[in-house]
Amino acid sequence: MTTEKISTEQLALIGNGVLAYVREIEGRSAKALLGGQLDVAPDAKLFCLYNANGQPISISQSHEAALGSAFEHELIAATLQ
Repeated sequence: MTTEKISTEQLALIGNGVLAYVREIEGRSAKALLGGQLDVAPDAKLFCLYNANGQPISISQSHEAALGSAFEHELIAATLQ
């Protein structure tokens, strides 16, 4: 069995660049992503929309809002748990 590596650039092009995913994150992770610019409790439950290559696009307070952000960015979103 052989394993091929996929580059970040290749991941970004999956689905012709329109695929994204939503993942639940904690406030501390949101602060790390935004460089501490966010005023949120470290254990807050948030939802991050990521591009297929793992690049964060937006952080929302609800799963529905994260999906709305995907729609606004003309992306098809999957939810990861």
